[in-house]
Amino acid sequence: MADAKGLEIVRIEAIPLRMPLDKPLQGGTFLIRARATILTRVHTRDGVVGECFSNNEDLGQLEIVRIIRDELAPILVGRSAWHVEARWQDMYPATRDFLRDRRMAIRAIACVDAALWDAVGKALGAPLHRVWGGMADEVPAIAMGAYYNAENDLGIVRDEILALKERGFAGCKVKVGRLAPEKDAARVRAAREAAGPDFWLIPDPNQGYSFDESVRFARAIKELDVLWIEEPCHWHNDKANLARLRAVTGIPVSAGQSEITAAGCRELLASGSIDACNFDASWGGCPTEWRRVAATAESYGVGVYPHLEPQVGGALVASVPNGLYVELMQTSRDPLYPRLISNPPRIADGKMHLSLEPGWGMVLDQDLVEHIRCDR
Repeated sequence: MADAKGLEIVRIEAIPLRMPLDKPLQGGTFLIRARATILTRVHTRDGVVGECFSNNEDLGQLEIVRIIRDELAPILVGRSAWHVEARWQDMYPATRDFLRDRRMAIRAIACVDAALWDAVGKALGAPLHRVWGGMADEVPAIAMGAYYNAENDLGIVRDEILALKERGFAGCKVKVGRLAPEKDAARVRAAREAAGPDFWLIPDPNQGYSFDESVRFARAIKELDVLWIEEPCHWHNDKANLARLRAVTGIPVSAGQSEITAAGCRELLASGSIDACNFDASWGGCPTEWRRVAATAESYGVGVYPHLEPQVGGALVASVPNGLYVELMQTSRDPLYPRLISNPPRIADGKMHLSLEPGWGMVLDQDLVEHIRCDR
């Protein structure tokens, strides 16, 4: 164990990584041609190196790296990595630059925060879900799946769901939101026919529907026993429309990934807009802020799960009493996660079985890091 008085930060690295996809991902409101992330390392005088990769999209990647290197690192060098909450507060003023997109600074903070927590876990010699108190050493695991194909072939949806059940997942997030609600409902119906009754289905329109379309979709899938609908309504009036949708249809709703602060999620909870909260651990400030959201949601009796980022999501879910599940993309759709981690956690019996190694418990493929870094 490192000296409790030490863990002084001496250097911070931020390395952008990018991997093109063989086939683009198409959801209700987006098209993704590559997966990208930022590997952040916090070096301490004790020799402990905390590292994690965060921020799972291309958006502003090089600007985020610049903020880490030029704005956050100079503030943190010389200070202790033990005091993660204090370091988060040290970094937060970077979000106040009125002339730039605040998401860039928040995502930069997320990168450093995740690496700081890894350093703490390694210094203590314990996995982070146990450092935080811990509920279990495994959590339910679902897959991201049923993306659109050019022919909208429902047979492909059925085959994919069957394969995911065979691989040991507890459920699947089904992409909808691009077609008419009734046609999208047919995609969910095909998934349910393949899955049978004991498999979670979560339709995800990615804010692709108007309120009226959301009602049509909810009514069309009412008898298909979905866990909830994730972010069905257009972004510009989502809090009010989600609350209306719950009241009109009685179908559960989740949201939160489009918020970038715990305060934003608090408003979703206070307005009665959601039955579950899927705050993104990279887009909104990483572990420190995610756990604030979890605590707030618990006070409302609402469960939480992270949007993507399974490299941190499993430990986060396992650390709180209202954690629901972790979600993973398939290798063909997110090659970064399974290829970067040399010791990925096992998925079996509907659960992710967490590493008991210190910190995040990840061993990264450093050769791959050097091969796909995009700052040279």
